[in-house]
Amino acid sequence: MEQALSRKVAGIGSNPDRYADPFELWIRLRDAYGREVNVIDLYELVAHLRGLQAHELPVAEREQLVARALPLIREGFEFIAGSGRAQRDPIEVVSYDETWPERFGGWRTRLAGVLGGTARRVEHVGSTAVPGMPAKPLIDIQVSVNDLEGESGYVPAIESLGVQLRSRDSEHRFFRPFSGLPREVHIHVCALAGEWEKRHLLFRDYLRADAPAREAYATSKNLAAKRWSDDRVAYTDAKDHQIHELMVAAEGWARRTEWSVPVARP
Repeated sequence: MEQALSRKVAGIGSNPDRYADPFELWIRLRDAYGREVNVIDLYELVAHLRGLQAHELPVAEREQLVARALPLIREGFEFIAGSGRAQRDPIEVVSYDETWPERFGGWRTRLAGVLGGTARRVEHVGSTAVPGMPAKPLIDIQVSVNDLEGESGYVPAIESLGVQLRSRDSEHRFFRPFSGLPREVHIHVCALAGEWEKRHLLFRDYLRADAPAREAYATSKNLAAKRWSDDRVAYTDAKDHQIHELMVAAEGWARRTEWSVPVARP
């Protein structure tokens, strides 16, 4: 077990060998340490009882653990029934591709065409939106709407483009291509002027503006992809600490530069 996790377990006066179900210990750790304890820590607790490393757990078992854990991590989280993909798409981080902005532009046009005024803002986010940044070769798009809960106003329209609602939580809705179609885009629908919208636009703009931040994040992404090429949740969690540090720096940058979320169109 990683030393950081061992210290947390000791910090609550516990021992992983006491638990028949490591999930119970993980919940106690979440209660004590909050977001510092993530899905990878759950993997480590389960793997520890078998003398394994976290990434050595079978993929199917990790998926079951994720299904139990995410509703406790993200308020209101649920996977949408029937939204699984038949194939597992390995994670690969590649060099920046000059065609990524053009690919976003094509998707933006299609989204605007089916959503009309429902889409108050359609933004290119994630690493493919940052020139020079290595990234998974798929386009992340953030769509801001007035009424996140009013799914009938945007879900059928987005799904008409071949992109299926995969999950929902209190902050956003996540879409990815239907099973059998290439995973070339992820679409995130969030509330206009909400925290999710601001956080992702700020992170993008800070990375665009700060070369050392880009370098630090790129290193984190490459390391995560090497260890977790078969696990998207763990890949994201492996970057948690670096993202948190960068977001603290981004908030300071925003204050210094008087950055703000652009005004949405009428």
